[in-house]
Amino acid sequence: MKAGFIGLGTMGASMAANLQTGLRKDGHTVVVHDVRRDAASVHIKNGAIWADSPASVASQCEVIFTSLPGPPEFDAVSYGDNGLLSAIRPGTAYFDLTTNSPTTVRKAYADYEQKGAFLFDAPVSGGPRGAATGKLAIWCGGNSEVFDKWKPVLDTIGDAAKYIGPIGAGSVAKLVHNCYGYIATAAAAEVFSMGVKAGIEPLAIWEAVRQGAIGRRGAFESMADQFLPNKYEPAAFALRLAHKDVSLATALGRELNVPMRLSNLALADLSEGLNRGWGNRDSRSIMVLQTERAGVKIEVDPQRLTEALERKTV
Repeated sequence: MKAGFIGLGTMGASMAANLQTGLRKDGHTVVVHDVRRDAASVHIKNGAIWADSPASVASQCEVIFTSLPGPPEFDAVSYGDNGLLSAIRPGTAYFDLTTNSPTTVRKAYADYEQKGAFLFDAPVSGGPRGAATGKLAIWCGGNSEVFDKWKPVLDTIGDAAKYIGPIGAGSVAKLVHNCYGYIATAAAAEVFSMGVKAGIEPLAIWEAVRQGAIGRRGAFESMADQFLPNKYEPAAFALRLAHKDVSLATALGRELNVPMRLSNLALADLSEGLNRGWGNRDSRSIMVLQTERAGVKIEVDPQRLTEALERKTV
């Protein structure tokens, strides 16, 4: 078997190297391509075959991976002169590891399908360190049966390859993850700057809050308590108390002349919750305000949620 890998940048170089290591023991070969041939020098030294175009990769390989900067590069690799679509063979599985646009991959999926090939949007999460160590989540959208067939190969790249749903689902999951991360980054900068301006040493704040309820728990773990089951009573922490806490924090920010845009947005939602009579409901009930604004209802069956939590701990 030949597996192709296109895009040997910071992430791609490590993922391609792990793919090589994982497949070599079974006698399989990796075919590599990048816009810079010198990016492939280590891989070629370790037994990879160089291909001078995406089309050359497609003509040789049963499974293909790409790690690219974004949608324009994905389109160039797919549709450009000597692109994948010009030479891809029926039955080929193509996993795009790029953080891509769901709209872009859904359009391309139909074009690959016409060629008899199977496109997956399969963005990864774990950063350069995860790419080097193989500690990567890979979130795949596409054909579930084809995913199952190629999962052992995905497992040479990351330790948490998961089928999410139809094409585009992987990209949506990645965008949810990354956007949350940068909102949290902005929020952390906001409240820490307030704490430092209030006279607390930065390391002291950090050492304190990382031992608090939020610091001890994964970022998404608390969503299983109220948000996903849509159950906000009895309250774990009452909304009226959260309103008091955020009011105090934003008041301190005003005293210190610290801009606290995100905190004031949270306070506005907490105030709306109070005005709706939710003072004794759980503080996370303000999340319902956003689902209403978005026009969606979120309510996961408790049995499915329990099973998912058990899978997480295995």
